Amino acid sequence: MAKIKLYLYVSTLITAFSSASFVFAEASWEPLFNGKDLSGWRATDPSKFKVEDGLLIGFQNDGKGADLRTVDEFDHFELKFRYKRTEKGNSGIWFRQFYQFDLLDMMPVTLSGAFYYPKCPTTFVWKNVDESLEKTNEWNEGQIYANGNRIIFWLNGQMLGDETLDPKVHRISKSGSIGVQVHGGDAFKGMQVTFQKIDIRSLNPGDPPSTPVSVVCEQEPK
Repeated sequence: MAKIKLYLYVSTLITAFSSASFVFAEASWEPLFNGKDLSGWRATDPSKFKVEDGLLIGFQNDGKGADLRTVDEFDHFELKFRYKRTEKGNSGIWFRQFYQFDLLDMMPVTLSGAFYYPKCPTTFVWKNVDESLEKTNEWNEGQIYANGNRIIFWLNGQMLGDETLDPKVHRISKSGSIGVQVHGGDAFKGMQVTFQKIDIRSLNPGDPPSTPVSVVCEQEPK
């Protein structure tokens, strides 16, 4: 009987600890966009970004682009964001100074989810040519894992690439701000990219990635 009571006690402790760990892990995500204003961000051209109805919107109507970047810098992290974009447009999420999760339609070259890296010999570390993964003018879920030299992207739950960057091939950047790009060019006049959320959580070197979001919100957020 004593052994049974001890077993039940230990099992209860393990369950409680596991639950607490789960709650802690979930609580470690922090919003970069507060849904109210652009506190913690700075723009190269403030006229290209606005907060409206709890959404962060980037746009351009004059052919001139701009970047909106966080004041803080980040090294090892996971980032998840819910966005939608107009069909005509070119945007992306900057991280580690010059790495980018592309948000665009540049077929036949690539679609959203390409890993853009301007110093890479081929411009892209990887591309996405699967037209079924993203829905234009509807909500999509993107996720970035950046831990050391290992980078992983997901789009709507689908892994797009998992690469450990080679210092012999790539210019390695260890940290940098998180940014939203509005690409310049007359071809993109009238473009708009909208974010409902941009959340981040810090990682320790070697921490594994979390489970990516696989459910797409196809309705306007309440």
